[in-house]
Amino acid sequence: MRLFPQSLRWRLSAVIAVVSAVVAVALSLLVRAEFSRVQLADARRVQDERIQLVVRDYGLTGRVALGSELDSSRVPAQLRAAVRGGKRATYLERGTDGAWIWAAAETGGRVLSLRSSYRDRDEALAQLDNVLIIGSSGVLVLGSVLGVVLGGPLSRRLRRAAVAARRVADGDADTTVGDTIGSRPRDETTELAEAVDEMALALRERLAAEQRVTADIAHELRTPVTGLVTAAELLPPSRPAELVRDRVRVLRSLVEDILEVARLDTATERAELVELSLADFVRRRVPAVSQDAEVRVLAEEQARTDPRRLERVLVNLLVNADRHGESPVTVEVDGLVVRVRDHGPGFPDELLRDGPSRFRTASSERGGGHGLGLTIALAQAKVLGARLDLANADTGGAQVTLTLPAS
Repeated sequence: MRLFPQSLRWRLSAVIAVVSAVVAVALSLLVRAEFSRVQLADARRVQDERIQLVVRDYGLTGRVALGSELDSSRVPAQLRAAVRGGKRATYLERGTDGAWIWAAAETGGRVLSLRSSYRDRDEALAQLDNVLIIGSSGVLVLGSVLGVVLGGPLSRRLRRAAVAARRVADGDADTTVGDTIGSRPRDETTELAEAVDEMALALRERLAAEQRVTADIAHELRTPVTGLVTAAELLPPSRPAELVRDRVRVLRSLVEDILEVARLDTATERAELVELSLADFVRRRVPAVSQDAEVRVLAEEQARTDPRRLERVLVNLLVNADRHGESPVTVEVDGLVVRVRDHGPGFPDELLRDGPSRFRTASSERGGGHGLGLTIALAQAKVLGARLDLANADTGGAQVTLTLPAS
């Protein structure tokens, strides 16, 4: 369960909203505390001026004025203690009957006291609380809207950059992250896009150089290998001659595979599509490659594909199963899906995780090899617009699933 939003826009909005709320609450508390302090100080000052008038009038006339009392029993004990010794003092009392502001002074050994209601000031403080609550709510809403406004463009640019980066990763050489998100405003997102484009360009140039080297080597080897094949066929019959012919055939097959990989790497290969019955195609091709393989047809369906490339994929999968797996090998046709399965040790975890890689063998348990069979099958499937999935069956063995696109 996600407790926080994953989008940058909503994260930014949440951060701005939280910061706005904290600032608004802190300022509201400061304003309220200062207003309350000023109110109380003003009330104490007014009450102190009044008690001074009362004391002066009492000294002249011997009478109490302004509603004051002499030696009242209602005077709070703290206030009574504070005025001992001829002093004056004020005191804020809160009780069940409300809030009162007191002022008292000792004169002639007697205590003159004056009490006034503090309710009007409490009401003013309550009104201020309402204003602060409304203001804080407005700041919170405004902060949230500001977060959405500020985070929206940034989030959209980052999303477009992610989409463009995925297209580049899929081999789209015409897409650049910088052009996709635009150069304005020039911020960290723009710098990141430029860095990604530079990295992608460097990787493409390096890959192209490696592909050219591979293709050049294969082309250069093709002529001498052809000469070796011809020379090997002219050798007189013998065991050494058979070994030489066998190694020359392996070398010739390797060179042809490298040339095919080099052609597929250029991404210029195009499929020549025709209508065919996938089940009949598999029934005819499998016995010619693997006589022990069993063909099972669960459902028949017409496919629109390139027979030559489809045969290349099927042959490579069967050769891989015969060479690296164990019998029985089964080929199952289910509509537009072809599954090739052996009962050997299965694919290693790193192959399932990273996919086929040229010149990397599967594992010692599955035998040797130069690792081009599955690489070519995967590349040819991509030209066909098909999907090739590698997996290990639950009951053991490797299983490759080829899914052709619907007509």
